[in-house]
Amino acid sequence: MDLKIKNKTALVTGSTAGIGYAIAKALATEGATVIVNGRTDERVNKAIAELKKDTGNPNIKGIAADFSDKKQIDKLIEQIPDVDILVNNVGIFEPKAFLEIPDEDWFKFYEVNVMSGVRLSRAYFDKMIEKNWGRIIFISSESAIQIPEEMIHYGMTKTAQIAVARGLAELTKGTNVTVNTILPGPTLSEGAGTFVKDMAAQSGKSVEEMEKEFFETARPTSLLQRFADPGEIASLVAYIASDLSIATNGAALRADGGVVKSAF
Repeated sequence: MDLKIKNKTALVTGSTAGIGYAIAKALATEGATVIVNGRTDERVNKAIAELKKDTGNPNIKGIAADFSDKKQIDKLIEQIPDVDILVNNVGIFEPKAFLEIPDEDWFKFYEVNVMSGVRLSRAYFDKMIEKNWGRIIFISSESAIQIPEEMIHYGMTKTAQIAVARGLAELTKGTNVTVNTILPGPTLSEGAGTFVKDMAAQSGKSVEEMEKEFFETARPTSLLQRFADPGEIASLVAYIASDLSIATNGAALRADGGVVKSAF
């Protein structure tokens, strides 16, 4: 299927590994010019080289920026004044008991997970409206709906992303600009993989045993009963970023492996 984005430019934040990298790869495979992002030049350059090799697409660029630092975001926007597809993927998470989460952590999570997308969307939204074409996609999580008791601060930011995306979508009426949110379920990204390995090491179990236990105890409603592959999330994102998805706007789309026990 031709997604008709060969002449489009996409910025994918937090795209040197995991879901972000898989999204960048999917868009590059479709022929889009892709700008990858990570916190260091080393990670960005490595991702660019790998993506060019994996996709055969030479139109891959990159920029390093730490999204906890507004000045670095402002600098990124100066260097990238216009994009057609914005994927707000960058995010942080950390399991921590509610009573142990200080104010600083709440603000840090909100700054990175929510305000990064707000700032970038604010920079590019009007230009998309002027061109009468654009895609803004927030990568949220099933944790936005089923707030995890071990990461309440994380879940709060994921819910906020849905609210921001829906509000922005209201401003696109009658245009070819869409704003949507994707809600992945447990996915074997870099962070999740490290998390599972650490848990396995602490408990003296294999990674496979730990994954099985995770879905039996922490995510028992999962229909997939395994971590999703990042590429399985990226496939949905690529479609929503495409020229074919104009009828999907203001939506929160689940790619959660059935973790959320609801038909809606």
